[in-house]
Amino acid sequence: MAHSCPISLNRIDAHLVRIIALQVIVVALLLIGTNQLFFAFLLLFDFSVRTLNLKKISPFATVAKLIIKSFQIKPQLCDEAPKRFALYLGLGIIGFFTLLFLFGFSKSAIILVAILIICASLEAAFDYCIGCKIYHYIQMIIPHK
Repeated sequence: MAHSCPISLNRIDAHLVRIIALQVIVVALLLIGTNQLFFAFLLLFDFSVRTLNLKKISPFATVAKLIIKSFQIKPQLCDEAPKRFALYLGLGIIGFFTLLFLFGFSKSAIILVAILIICASLEAAFDYCIGCKIYHYIQMIIPHK
């Protein structure tokens, strides 16, 4: 992302984020294809631990790091704050669609899963982060000291 972050100086590897997004797509498609709550809980668990900065127990982050190491992919650093904001949005979507699945509103839940798949697909394929764009618009609206 070409934008600068006015809140955080922390950087994150964009390749790691994109590989995680690809895994999110696969698991979300499995969720739609099977209607098995296991996949919703896997997404919820992974997003939750990454939100809490417990990346060492994140299955998606672990797999992504192994792929990066195996293929010796050089890091491409980007601002962490917009990606973190997008992570929180994703967690909210996943939490909500998990509740919808649990209470039998699977058609409504699938709409949210589709939104997650679209956002993750844009990230994985084009390094285009919808949550990051929302973050930057919010930063333009909220005055900074």
